[in-house]
Amino acid sequence: MDLSYREYGDKNAPLMVFLHGGGVSSWMWDKQIQYFSNYHCITIDLPEQGASRNTENFSIQLSAEKVNRLIEKIADGKKIIVIGFSLGAQVTIQMLSNNSNLINYAIVNSALVRPNSFIRKMIKPSIKLFFPLVKNKTFSKLQAKTLYIDEEFLETYYDESSQMKSATLIRILEENMSFKIPNGFNNAESNILVTVGEKEKAIMKKSARDIVASNSNCTGIIIPNVGHGISLMNPNFFNQMIENWIQDFSLPQGVVTIK
Repeated sequence: MDLSYREYGDKNAPLMVFLHGGGVSSWMWDKQIQYFSNYHCITIDLPEQGASRNTENFSIQLSAEKVNRLIEKIADGKKIIVIGFSLGAQVTIQMLSNNSNLINYAIVNSALVRPNSFIRKMIKPSIKLFFPLVKNKTFSKLQAKTLYIDEEFLETYYDESSQMKSATLIRILEENMSFKIPNGFNNAESNILVTVGEKEKAIMKKSARDIVASNSNCTGIIIPNVGHGISLMNPNFFNQMIENWIQDFSLPQGVVTIK
């Protein structure tokens, strides 16, 4: 079954594709599609998530293949911009590695590329133990707070979380914790902006540095005073950062460049 996606904005304009993080779906990009109404925006629900929950089992490779095919079908010679957050950022990296010249601009926001075999082994027993909490609304609110999900999206987040099967969550987490920079990423010809929050875990900042070091077309920045989820915490900052970078590669004041 094909992925579920929605189109917004000006269909004659450059194509802007949004890929959500794990545990959420395309609704996380509502503030972006409102802002980028002068672009042809597409939000995609990745396999087993959101409106694509009945597709094949999730994997980063499968997602990348499907999204690349969808872009090839829709783009029709347009300039292509792909914006991925967390799990969606990992999919973006895989897309760039699979097809080196399809995408013109890529924004890779908070992508983990350092596998952790110990944590990966703990995922299945941990999920089996704690999965009942997913359906607990108080726990869901606490989780939402760590992801900067506000009241506007809280019910949607809870509904989707409580519908997710434990096997799906295990697959997503195992893929996330196993992902490393693929062969071929160094050949990607896109202009790539790599971002990470100053308050994210050290492994996330190390991952951002690894990504930047792996392709000479990468520009990397650390965004101050934010953890995992800048697009939800401060959508105005995030939107303007993307717009300015696409237009002339300018970066926001106050960010730290990754060397």
